[in-house]
Amino acid sequence: MSFQAINALLLDGFARNCLLFFLTLLLALPLGVIVLFGSKSRFKPLRYLVRGFVWVIRGTPLMLQLFVVFYVPGMLFHVSLLSDRFTAALVAFVINYACYFSEIYRGGIEAIPKGQFEAAQVLGISKKDTFFKVTLPQVVKRIVPPLGNEVITLVKDTSLARVISVAEIFYANEVKILSYGIVWPLFYIGAFFLIFVGALTLGLRYLEKKLSYYTL
Repeated sequence: MSFQAINALLLDGFARNCLLFFLTLLLALPLGVIVLFGSKSRFKPLRYLVRGFVWVIRGTPLMLQLFVVFYVPGMLFHVSLLSDRFTAALVAFVINYACYFSEIYRGGIEAIPKGQFEAAQVLGISKKDTFFKVTLPQVVKRIVPPLGNEVITLVKDTSLARVISVAEIFYANEVKILSYGIVWPLFYIGAFFLIFVGALTLGLRYLEKKLSYYTL
């Protein structure tokens, strides 16, 4: 295969990795808030159900979840609910990362001293203003570093979509390129991920710096 042909295949595959990454972030970040509310609900059955679900998702490999989402509905109900492999991968990724994000959100909220809520009540500040003007800015500042780590992990995890034959960059390399005995595209793939992760790291550092408003 020519360099141009290999480059086109790898770029097309990496485009799917990027699409999976951005769609997962777009959907998992707000879904994580919903999961958080469920895990902190005063309705005990809902709270235990959501916490149990989060425990299962965090305790099992993402690769297994990809298989379950894509194959199990058809095996149990004889109906292929997610016949499109990319959609199945997206569903598995969104569920997985929403659970992780919800725990990061929970940790950020619980790290806020309770004395601040009590002081806000004494000053007559409403719960709404307390949340948006006192709690939320501090939570956002605290969760950016762990959230950034998960975002970087997500970039690399997109390669797992190959296990259900999503035509991402590793799948394209394995099926269409390695059969020719060409090895150098593996280093090419590594460069793609390094550049992408490097750009994200710089962006996250800039965000952390902008949020360090207590630093002298």
